[in-house]
This record gives sequence, structure tokens and C-alpha cells, in this order.
Amino acid sequence: SDSDISLSAGNTGVLLVISRMILKTMSEVNKPALAGLWPNQKGMNVVLDLGANIECDDENLIDFAELGAALYKSIYPLEKPQVSLLNIGSEEIKGTETLKKAFKKLNSLSNENNLIFKGYIEGNKIMNGDTNVIVTDGFTGNIALKTAEGTAKFITDNLKNSLTKISLIFSYLPLKRFKTKLDPRKYNGAIFLGLNGPVVKSHGGTDHVGFYHSIDLCYKIIKGNLMLQIKNNLNHLNEKN
Repeated sequence: SDSDISLSAGNTGVLLVISRMILKTMSEVNKPALAGLWPNQKGMNVVLDLGANIECDDENLIDFAELGAALYKSIYPLEKPQVSLLNIGSEEIKGTETLKKAFKKLNSLSNENNLIFKGYIEGNKIMNGDTNVIVTDGFTGNIALKTAEGTAKFITDNLKNSLTKISLIFSYLPLKRFKTKLDPRKYNGAIFLGLNGPVVKSHGGTDHVGFYHSIDLCYKIIKGNLMLQIKNNLNHLNEKN
């Protein structure tokens, strides 16, 4: 493709297959990943994989960490990517052998220029903001994402139903800010990473506001030169191998 970036609101699985056929997977990457933006207390997380790969080994997770850190740098050039592995506990003895191997490798890769490895993170700490790139396999990532989306909808729906007209008057502005922060349209746009060009997938059911945020994300990715960031990170990975 001659374009700088591709954007689609079509079927995710079909888009991934077509993108891999046309753009091809980068030679340095074993599996491409699906990344998304996820709000936290201090700003934004990049989370991957969100469903492109159900089963992953430690090398895949290392690739995802480098890809996710590169994406974060391209969107937020003034901030440092701080990477965590999603796990069932924060202690080094917790988790699968795959996670333990990835943990050791990421520890050795950690530096100020490419990514700073922060260790393990549990699901209930994702939104704390102590880290900004969350790495996991596609099975776990997809479930975590859907759970978070469902929880956010549950909270906003119940707040709406519980408030009286009088209480709404006094709490209108704080509630409006809260609802805006949880608005899924602001985070509309999953990014396929690891192909020879960036591809963004917009939610098929979104409105003009959500699609605008996908276009804006495409602009930030191009402006931040994502592909150069990825190549720099993958070179860093190869130097360590």
C-alpha cells in the first residue's frame, strides 16, 4: 500500500487477514498484535494484545512490549513508555512459565530510550497510571477489555437511573466530566502492530464522534512516525539477542 495509514470500520477478523496479505508481517516480528487505548488516572495506557493472538509464547510477549512501547512513543512523544506484564499477582513467583521468561527478558531490555520495564501488574491496577503499556496474550487482553467496557457501562447506566432531578442539578458538572472520561468513543480505534504499515480499526457501530477520534488517532500515529519508532525498538531487541 502507498498510503501512510489505513482506517476501516469493517469486520476485525477480515481486516486483519487482508492487512496481513497486503502489507505482510514485518520480518522481525513473529505475530502482529492488536493494541488499544485505555484511560488511566494519569493519562492513557496502550494495551495489547486485545485478541489477534489467543496463544502467545514469551518471545511474542517481548515483541508486543517493543511494539506497544513504540506506539506509545509515537502518540505521546514527550513521555516515557513504562511497560508491565498483566499477571495474577505482582510477585516474581506468580504466573505461568511463559510470563516468567518474558519477565526476565524484559528486565534485561529495560532502558530509558526504548522501554522502562515495571514488572507485573494485576487487572485491578491497570487504571492506576503507574504504568502506561500493558502487555498480555490476546485471550486475556480481550476478556480484560470487554470486562472493563461492561463495568464502565454498568456504572454510567446505574448513575443515570439512580439520580433524581434535584441531585442531578447539583452534581451535573462532575458527572459530565466523569461520563466524558468513560466515553468509549474517545478510545475508538484499535491499532494493528507488526505489519509493514499501520492499520487502525474503528468500531463498526460508532457515530461521527467516535470515527473522528479514530481519524485523530491516525493523524497522531503518522505525525509520531510509528514505523520508525517500531524499527528502532526492534533493532534494540535484536542487539540484545
